[in-house]
Amino acid sequence: MGLGLIASRALKPAILYRSSRVLASQFPITRTITSTPELQNPEAAAAPESPPDLPPRTPLAGARVHFPKPEDAIEVFVDGYPVKIPKGFTVLQACEVAGVDIPRFCYHSRLSIAGNCRMCLVEVEKSPKPVASCAMPALPGMKIKTDTPVAKKAREGVMEFLLMNHPLDCPICDQGGECDLQDQSMAFGSDRGRFTDMKRSVVDKNLGPLVKTVMTRCIQCTRCVRFATEVAGVQDLGMLGRGSGEEIGTYVEKLMTSELSGNVIDICPVGALTSKPFAFKARNWELKGTETIDVTDAVGSNIRIDSRGPEVMRIVPRLNEDINEEWISDKTRFCYDGLKRQRLNDPMIRGADGRFKPVSWHDALAVVAEVAHQVNPEEIVGIAGQLSDAESMMALKDFLNKMGSNNVLCEGNGSHPCADLRSGYLLNSNIAGLEKADVFLLVGTQPRVEAPMVNARIRKTVRATQAKVGYIGPATDFNYDHQHLGTGPRTLLEIAEGRHPFCSAILNAKNPAIVVGAGLFERGDKDAIWAAVETIAKLGKVVRPDWNGLNVLLLNAAQAAALDLGLVAEESSKSMESAKLVYLMGADDVKLDKVPDDAFVVYQGHHGDQSVYRANVILPSAAFSEKEGTYENTEGCTQQTSPAVPTVGDARDDWKIIRALSEVAGIKLPYDTLGAIRSRIKIVAPNLCNMDEREAATFPTSLKPVWSEKMSMGGFGSAVENFYRTDSITRASKIMAQCSGSLLKKN
Repeated sequence: MGLGLIASRALKPAILYRSSRVLASQFPITRTITSTPELQNPEAAAAPESPPDLPPRTPLAGARVHFPKPEDAIEVFVDGYPVKIPKGFTVLQACEVAGVDIPRFCYHSRLSIAGNCRMCLVEVEKSPKPVASCAMPALPGMKIKTDTPVAKKAREGVMEFLLMNHPLDCPICDQGGECDLQDQSMAFGSDRGRFTDMKRSVVDKNLGPLVKTVMTRCIQCTRCVRFATEVAGVQDLGMLGRGSGEEIGTYVEKLMTSELSGNVIDICPVGALTSKPFAFKARNWELKGTETIDVTDAVGSNIRIDSRGPEVMRIVPRLNEDINEEWISDKTRFCYDGLKRQRLNDPMIRGADGRFKPVSWHDALAVVAEVAHQVNPEEIVGIAGQLSDAESMMALKDFLNKMGSNNVLCEGNGSHPCADLRSGYLLNSNIAGLEKADVFLLVGTQPRVEAPMVNARIRKTVRATQAKVGYIGPATDFNYDHQHLGTGPRTLLEIAEGRHPFCSAILNAKNPAIVVGAGLFERGDKDAIWAAVETIAKLGKVVRPDWNGLNVLLLNAAQAAALDLGLVAEESSKSMESAKLVYLMGADDVKLDKVPDDAFVVYQGHHGDQSVYRANVILPSAAFSEKEGTYENTEGCTQQTSPAVPTVGDARDDWKIIRALSEVAGIKLPYDTLGAIRSRIKIVAPNLCNMDEREAATFPTSLKPVWSEKMSMGGFGSAVENFYRTDSITRASKIMAQCSGSLLKKN
């Protein structure tokens, strides 16, 4: 700022004072006296002035305010509006309830309060200076002013300090267009800055193949540090240095190893942490967002697929308090590049020379139909893959049943699962209900790699209530305190017989929760293990009218719907050994070594994965991002995917392929539309037609007959060997391969 401008501002009050005296001498002021009837009437003057009728304000984003104890509600005034809030709310939360958006950088509703950005300054009556609303508790009768000149000037000053060292990278920054610093500097900043010194620079950090860092843009809000420590449970990030040398980084040179590391991209308010695979690919206003769900695990996290034309550009989370809150796993976020690699485009038939050749749909279906009529019905086996939707599984079951075969199963559910009682394969506590538990017993499950969002809930509960966690299974890495009780069924029997020290924790718990891994479905003694778990549940009163803590954590997106629809084979191991026609609907992880060499294998799927090498006919289908399908997650909540991009090549929806095959085979299925097949599903499993609802299991597992099978003492294994490569989409992903390489290198 020039010296002349400073001098003119200093002289301005003196000039105004002198000019006002000259005007007063030339034009004398006449004082007008008016009488007010209120002053003449003492009773009217004593009466209090009634407050004006103010229209009610709605909370920001339609949020609902929950009062745990209505008698503890307090009233505050935000810009003159009375607002009732629960006791313990901060000033910032009170302003949000009043519908006033307070700018903030460091505050996040799911993280601890830091109070170090000072952008949320507001004026409070009787306070000598503006206060940080995120860290100030609201008190009864407090009068908060958010739009005064004092608050505006304070925010302008804070913004000026933040921009002092922030580089002018907006044209080349991937955060441009969705940057909090851009938005708030426009809304609350000044039109100029007074700092002319050189901006500081910070060396970029290498956090791995997923998160790109440009640390010169960092404003030290510490959101990423608090997320890594509190939610992800890794001590990888921290604040180093003091003063102008302060910076975020790793204490030693290392990668960020959490399975939730990609969420720091969403919570970073500036362009310091961005997506490395998405770098310089697109601007956010070029993308079309489609709200759908994730199918890489059994949680069904709510996501938004951002696409441009026929290509999926990125995946970001959607808010769902009951399932994934606002986080998603790295596998969910970064597997999208697998949707365009190793895709099957055309129907193909293997020739006499062993090579595949493209054919028309009619020719491919005619070959399959001819083979289906040549073999005996009991020699036909159908296997649904782990990414199959309910509509396709219903069509597959109806088609094979009409052919005379009952050998229909879903991979991951074992050879002969018990689907009689829904409580025997669902997470009966619900994902959000796990926060009410005070003792966890994890049996043969590693939730950190099987279902990261369920693991995040357990960690959240352990941090909040110091809940105890007991684990039975192979040695693994947890991100919360736990007791490793044993490695196999022997420990389970000790707890069931009351001889283990952990029994006292279960007996003294108010809401004990047992979580059984779905990897046990593959064991031959699964019924005996389940009987031992039920004995523990009975002794510890795990199942009560007001609490059901007996849970099964499924692995795949298709498992729950497959069991609801009855995809249960009769003596499936024998049927695989004697099968002459094997119909694989996206099943890539099923072991085909028992299938006879002369068996005819049909592979219907969207990726050229493991089962393609054994197939005789290939029928290309649509991936989850290209179709509308129904999925049921591990807690029994039914959700739908939505098509975000068009299908690849000549691919079709799974249920349409089977419907066309049934017509070619002469046993036409009685549905032609998505609504018709859902009407059929409603007859078999009505809960699959109630979207976004959880239908609790009606009958407890105690109704099952007593099982007397002998239990094998072999230890429990790991259901997931490589977290980043679990299905055909993630195995085709180049990003997941890089993560897997880093993971194996770390180990």
